[in-house]
Amino acid sequence: MGLRKLRAKIKRSHLYTFACLRRTHTAHENAQNLQGPGFSRVVHCNHPHLSEKKPQIYCRNDISTTKYNVVTFLPKALYEQFRRVANIYFLVAACLSASPISPFSPVSMIAPLAFVVGLSMAKEALEDWRRFRQDVKVNHRNASVHKGNGVFTLKQWQDIVVGDVVKVDKDQFFPADLLFLSSSYEDGICYVETMNLDGETNLKVKRSLEVTMLLYNDESFKDFTGIIRCEDPNPSLYTFVGNFEYEREVHPIEPSQILLRDSKLRNTDFIYGVVIFTGHESKVMQNSTKSPSKRSRIERKMDYIIYLLFTVLILISLVSSVIFAVITRFQTINWWYLMPMQSEVLYDPNNALLAGLSHLVTALILYGYLIPISLYVSIEVVKVLQANLVEQDLHMYHEETGTPACARTSNLNEELGQVDTILSDKTGTLTCNQMDFLKCSIAGAAYGVSSSEVELATAQQMALELEEDQQEESLSNTPTHEGKASVSWENVDLETVVTSKGDEAQKATIKGFRFEDGRLMNCSWLKEPNPDVLLLFFRILAVCHTAIPELNEETGALTYEAESPDEGAFLAAAREFGFDFCKRTQASVFIHEKLSPSEQAVEREYKILNLLDFTSKRKRMTVIVRDEEGSLLLMCKGADSIIFDRLAKNGKTYLEATTKHLNEYGENGLRTLALAYRKLDEEEYNAWNYEFQKAKTTVGPDREAVLEELAERMEKELILVGATAVEDKLQNGVPQCIDKLAQAGLKIWVLTGDKMETAINIGFSCSLLRQGMKQICISIQEADSNFDKEAIKESILNQIINASQMIKLEKDPHAAFALIIDGKALAYTLEDDMKHQFLGLAVDCASVICCRVSPKQKALVTRLVKEGTGKTTLGIGDGANDVGMIQEADIGVGISGVEGMQAVMASDFAIAQFRFLERLLVIHGHWCYKRIAQMICYFFYKNIAFGLTIFYFEAMTSFSGQSVYDDWYMILFNVVLTSLPVISLGVFEQDVPSEVCLQFPALYQQGPRNLFFDWYRISGWMLNGLFCSLVVFLFNICIFYDQAFRGDGRTSDMAVVGTTMFTCVIWAVNCQIAFIICHVTWMQYIFIIGSIAFWYIFLVLYGMLSPTYSKTAYQILLEVLSPAPVYWLVTCLVTVTCNFPYYAHICFQRWKNPLDHHIIREIKHYKKDVEDQRMWKRERSKARQKTNIGFSARVEAKMRNLKQKLQKKQSTLPFMSSPSPERKYR
Repeated sequence: MGLRKLRAKIKRSHLYTFACLRRTHTAHENAQNLQGPGFSRVVHCNHPHLSEKKPQIYCRNDISTTKYNVVTFLPKALYEQFRRVANIYFLVAACLSASPISPFSPVSMIAPLAFVVGLSMAKEALEDWRRFRQDVKVNHRNASVHKGNGVFTLKQWQDIVVGDVVKVDKDQFFPADLLFLSSSYEDGICYVETMNLDGETNLKVKRSLEVTMLLYNDESFKDFTGIIRCEDPNPSLYTFVGNFEYEREVHPIEPSQILLRDSKLRNTDFIYGVVIFTGHESKVMQNSTKSPSKRSRIERKMDYIIYLLFTVLILISLVSSVIFAVITRFQTINWWYLMPMQSEVLYDPNNALLAGLSHLVTALILYGYLIPISLYVSIEVVKVLQANLVEQDLHMYHEETGTPACARTSNLNEELGQVDTILSDKTGTLTCNQMDFLKCSIAGAAYGVSSSEVELATAQQMALELEEDQQEESLSNTPTHEGKASVSWENVDLETVVTSKGDEAQKATIKGFRFEDGRLMNCSWLKEPNPDVLLLFFRILAVCHTAIPELNEETGALTYEAESPDEGAFLAAAREFGFDFCKRTQASVFIHEKLSPSEQAVEREYKILNLLDFTSKRKRMTVIVRDEEGSLLLMCKGADSIIFDRLAKNGKTYLEATTKHLNEYGENGLRTLALAYRKLDEEEYNAWNYEFQKAKTTVGPDREAVLEELAERMEKELILVGATAVEDKLQNGVPQCIDKLAQAGLKIWVLTGDKMETAINIGFSCSLLRQGMKQICISIQEADSNFDKEAIKESILNQIINASQMIKLEKDPHAAFALIIDGKALAYTLEDDMKHQFLGLAVDCASVICCRVSPKQKALVTRLVKEGTGKTTLGIGDGANDVGMIQEADIGVGISGVEGMQAVMASDFAIAQFRFLERLLVIHGHWCYKRIAQMICYFFYKNIAFGLTIFYFEAMTSFSGQSVYDDWYMILFNVVLTSLPVISLGVFEQDVPSEVCLQFPALYQQGPRNLFFDWYRISGWMLNGLFCSLVVFLFNICIFYDQAFRGDGRTSDMAVVGTTMFTCVIWAVNCQIAFIICHVTWMQYIFIIGSIAFWYIFLVLYGMLSPTYSKTAYQILLEVLSPAPVYWLVTCLVTVTCNFPYYAHICFQRWKNPLDHHIIREIKHYKKDVEDQRMWKRERSKARQKTNIGFSARVEAKMRNLKQKLQKKQSTLPFMSSPSPERKYR
């Protein structure tokens, strides 16, 4: 063991006034009433076998996030496949193909269907197998479980049952929902990290049952027994109702005594607990939903196109059968060569109705090539290959963890290109759970020259904007008008961003400290104007906390077990300033204070008299100490608004300067706290402490309120010392990623379990919020919380209506609004009678932040946005608390972080960091959407072009039911002759390169606006297919119908016409795809040319077979068609004519109404991006969606302010032709 505890036997509950309040009761007193439904659970502690007997059979502790299992795979997978209407049609057609009236053999219908369905099911099985393997990893984790006789052994999570006594060691996850019995601390408390549940990084203090605190080792559980009667499984994370029967006494169980699955034990050596809820009955799993079956919008729209083609198929089949019945009744009697009077039903003139019905079945099968059976399997193949390209993207590979991007399902690739709203978790997704002390304000002076990530990103963007403006001015030849002053940007004061490059390696090793300012380091602060105030500031940092130091015996360094990363950062800063917190006892803290650079540090003791801990309601923490001189000091740190309201009249000396600094820190995305103190009078303190200790020992429901009132009485008349600015470190590239996504037109919502102040700070950090943006905060006011539900709802509704009205009446075109709402208010706004008003307000705001939300609320908000807007949503998170949101969103993205894999297991795509979302959407999403859209349109085009020629021939031959094409031609058409080019289109097509996608983010909007798969474009492709089919049929019939096609005078038969028509179709559709492709590769050339060449190779080989097999196609190419010049001429003529309208269309479009990517491609083609940088930058600036979030919006707001300053300075400058050499500005 490298770590040695310095806390000895500290009773940690001594450090808390509010967090560890315990309800005082005697035996049976305050036992909770558990009568009625919903309270049927009985747990026999340490006797788990009793919980496995009827009627108390509880679920296993294993979890499953898969869509299928061994039993359900076949029926569910078949249901998924035959939910597609085209597959149902081909199943019916395959069954009918066995009848004598089928125009095709059964094999030609059954084989393609079996291949398509089988391949799709295999893909589903493979993807679900991956989910299953990840479930196995979780279920096979080990936990220490009481076996009997005081012996604990390792058992896999999946084998833990209700009633088991479990021992959990430090930094381990709780394997199930546990009743907390005891811990390594004497007073039975422990620290729990619930980041996987609610996203909060602050540790929660849990306190065990008082009657079980003495069960402190393994042997003490030898004879332990008890009964828990409690509520049934439910999703509420923050409530619990139950009683614990132990040693003939009944003790009520509080929510603070429940340890939830997927929480982690922190700062505590071990705990013991008894299992209450297991597996899918645990609260975290109750908050999750079943793995949904998601389909993309394009695929759902494709079903409507299939319905349309089915309608066409049925109509032309009905027309065919009616005309056939009429012909059979009135004309076949004259066709003596058919011997109609001796024929079967099909041509019997005396039974024309039955003949027509029989022909209807024949026609439905014959014209079935209008429905592309290979479309689904081709899309499946393309999506799998697209997913593989996503996983192979090295720019989305995280080197530190060795984690690539992972497409856990390929069904939603194109959906990535149509996202409208992103709903993101905060902790672990946007942030990396690390706080760095960056700046501070002490005695009205600002210290710290390091820049936050927001400052750096903003400064870089501003420098780029200014450089572009100056370049445009230098390129402009417009002379300055006489009498006007020419004022450059140098005339305006710009913010200075300082980044120190020295000692970077050394600074990086100090966790939580990134402060740089020589004025405070190495005791230089003693030379500052107010050294006494600085001394107080450092002492407050070192003393006012609840942390415990640990000594690493291997390195000799101290580390701190702190409840929150903030406290750790403050203690690291205090140590670097020369105030090293080294020891804590039950009643004191010891600080090594270095007050001179040449002298050794002196150890000073501060006796902790009272500690009023931080709560989300109080928003401050106070410690009352007695120093070595005997002085009484109250030290307080908290939210600036709370501290400022409690300042004495003589304590506001530095208020104005500190407020200015706090605003600057907030603008730069830093988390701020104000620090204050108060010297106490001995008599006043003794009187207050008497009342305070009396209140702490009082029994009654008003104890907490009395304590809060007493704390309020003491925490007043404070003197402001200064403020801290801590950077909640964002993951690498988060501000840039959010800025790029905002420029691409995406809306971003943050859903977090953190308190409102923390969420707002992160909003500033990642530029979802900025100074000047009007914040709309919706919450339940303190006064409203005492009213009934209807009054609270009315209050919230009024807040929403007033905010909506304010937005409508706003006249400033640059105004931006941010909506911030907490979980309690959100619970009301998500009800049916209010959710649409809330959504309307949220849509009108530039950014939305939801605080204190439960996992269930995350899912409900996601559903509201998805269903209310009707647009594509993407949910992204990293913890178990994000699973519901990820599954509810149209696309779920999991961050493969360090805190488990629950989010990844429930996701559709997994990435290592949030910044990779930029490439996933703006590049891969954009490409996949266009690829799939063009691929589907082309599929319908080629099948219409081919299928309608069969109908035309039928009409020409009196609907005889005879196909003009050989069976093998028709089988090969979709499977071989036209499949590879369209697959290559779906995999390799790029309208613009990846770097251009990032330079022109507005290109992404082609997806959400659905430019390439709207009904206008679909109809255009269908009409193109109709035109192509008419050209193929009419040209061939007109040329071959009644004249010789060879020099020897031979006329054509059906085999010649059919083969020539089929050749024309192959050439026309394969040349058509060559016009579609923008990004041509050697592979696509091979596929297109190879498909056409394969057709001729097939004709040669097929024609060489015996006539028994080749039938009318015997030697048809070598001996019949190739010697005839007209065959080659018709092929060329038809190919050119079929493709001419599309070629004319794209020429006209690029001339008169070019799309964005057309312009960009032309600029790149003529290398204007290199030769004319000014034009290229101008086009790039146009390619940004107007947005009010992101650091680009922050820069634009600053630029507007600078221009206003410039205009003011222009108006005050004297008229002159050029600026005077002496007049210079910084």
